[in-house]
Amino acid sequence: MLKKRLITALWGIPLLIAIVWLGEPWFTIFIILWGMLAIFEFYRLVSASKGVPLTFFGLTLTLLIILSRNPDILATLRPHLDPNLLAPLLFVSAMILSLIWLLVRRRKKGVFTDWAWTIVGILYVGWLLSYLVSLRGLDGDRDWSNWVFLALFVTFASDTAAFFVGRAIGKHPLAPRISPGKTREGAVAGVFGAVLVSLFFVLPTPLSLSTHLNWGQAILLGFLVSVFGQLGDLVESLFKRKVGVKDSGKLLPGHGGVLDRMDSIVFAGVVVYYYVVWAIQ
Repeated sequence: MLKKRLITALWGIPLLIAIVWLGEPWFTIFIILWGMLAIFEFYRLVSASKGVPLTFFGLTLTLLIILSRNPDILATLRPHLDPNLLAPLLFVSAMILSLIWLLVRRRKKGVFTDWAWTIVGILYVGWLLSYLVSLRGLDGDRDWSNWVFLALFVTFASDTAAFFVGRAIGKHPLAPRISPGKTREGAVAGVFGAVLVSLFFVLPTPLSLSTHLNWGQAILLGFLVSVFGQLGDLVESLFKRKVGVKDSGKLLPGHGGVLDRMDSIVFAGVVVYYYVVWAIQ
């Protein structure tokens, strides 16, 4: 298990770093692929629990929502359409068109439960993942890639510290009814690991954010990313417990599925995005 996790990290993290550095359109393409795989896993798990979500519809709306946050696409649409109207238009389309689809579908049993799972998948995977695209392209005249690196690396540090400390000395369950393997000791270690890596972004390195981030802000941001990331992890654990599976898939050896690796990252991406929007811009 541990060996597989390390091997996956050895090729996965450098690939992720390269894609973030390359920028657009590669970053959006990567997030789209991630989103497509994640929402497919999500709907497959729903199907395993006897639900019948509108999988094709959910895949399509997830694709469109992620594309709608791409800065180049928004710049192209700006002369013809107010970009602020794009997200509401997509959400209204998701609600209305999916309900109409249910009217013409033969299977009527549990239709509103199926509809709810369809919309939840679009919001949980598509909308939350799209924040990483927005964060990477907040301002076309500036490079915001370091904020994406902060969201990713601080989350990885939190997950890694929580995993190893929890295995080594964890004795007190954090949420036994949701995820019996997680401990309070691991959760605290995750916060400390996240704060330490967040402080790295204040130092004079190629990843420095010192012009926007001081030591106190770095500590606060690391704390928030870790806390919300761990809450995101618990949310996905609750979902998997609901449908009766341990992992969402087997695509990433040692880590499970693609959905398993987005649970904490998407919450972290939202936290960092709103920090930048409210405190920096």
